[in-house]
Amino acid sequence: MMEMLQNSKGLIGLAGAVVLGSLAHFIVLKIAGFFVKRTPTVWGEAFLKHWRGPSRLIFPLFMVHMAFPLITLSSGATIFFKQIFALLFIGSIGWLIIRSINVFEAVILDRFQVNVTDNLHARKIHTQIRVLKRVAIILVGFLALVAILMTFERIRYLGTSILASAGIAGIIVGFAAQRSIATLLAGIQVAITQPIRLDDVVIVENEWGRIEEITLTYVVINIWDERRLIVPITHFLEKPFQNWTRVSAQLLGTVFLYVDYTAPVEAIRNHLHDIVKGTGLWDGRVCVLQVTHAGERTVELRALVSASDASTAWTLRCLVREKLISFCKENFPMALPKFRTEPISPEPMQNSLNHTAMD
Repeated sequence: MMEMLQNSKGLIGLAGAVVLGSLAHFIVLKIAGFFVKRTPTVWGEAFLKHWRGPSRLIFPLFMVHMAFPLITLSSGATIFFKQIFALLFIGSIGWLIIRSINVFEAVILDRFQVNVTDNLHARKIHTQIRVLKRVAIILVGFLALVAILMTFERIRYLGTSILASAGIAGIIVGFAAQRSIATLLAGIQVAITQPIRLDDVVIVENEWGRIEEITLTYVVINIWDERRLIVPITHFLEKPFQNWTRVSAQLLGTVFLYVDYTAPVEAIRNHLHDIVKGTGLWDGRVCVLQVTHAGERTVELRALVSASDASTAWTLRCLVREKLISFCKENFPMALPKFRTEPISPEPMQNSLNHTAMD
């Protein structure tokens, strides 16, 4: 009876500590929110956003830790609550560290915006941060799990035996999961060497799209028609692919036009210059029209124009193609491709018929 009464008083004390910690958490958050709203900063907003959840658990745990020596419980209840406290404390610390990683990610990415014209360096930083963030979260989660397991007496007792057999187990696991390990290492290698970055324009498996997401095991490509192509991360280290924004987003666009030999090339060339000068799609670098091939029936003209990025280059190519065709149709219709036939005169045909009749 005394033990039950003693435990009841102890539980009331623990509950009081939890309530006091929750109240302290509420007050601290209100004060922090007031200062963040008054002088907003990226650091303050990030800490307030990401630390809100872990701190809601850490404050009561801290109060319980402070009040625990003053609370009297039975030996069994003390062991039980200490075990629960240790598990919650390790979990909350791991949660806080993961949230802190998110804080650093938010602050760094805020300094490197990708919604600017020249975002090559920013996309490089975004790719490294997001991939390395996943590696850090996996590492923190693993260490937290190990720390939780080591709080149990039996598991800690078996620790020596586990470490003794870790070499053999590591070899077995290595052989069994060598493909998965290679994929994870490939993800880290891609983050460091960066053959691809977020928002890069690539052609993979004959599909044109932009890199939407890079994980440790796969890459998501947003194809131009809004499909998603999921590609293993190892593909970008083992197979060739096209990266149109590896060094710069600027591109050259080509337009092929097939016309008759009588087509006025110089007039078409001058009209090409008028087209690109009248649009904001052209970046002013390259505008060339050349005769690149002469076939049996047509002449191949290649218009070469430059643009600031792949999407703009595609739109500019379509515009140039449409305008050049309209120009030829309206001004030089005889210059369009045609099929020539040579008629046979009636006199030779009549002579041929007469010879046939005499035979």
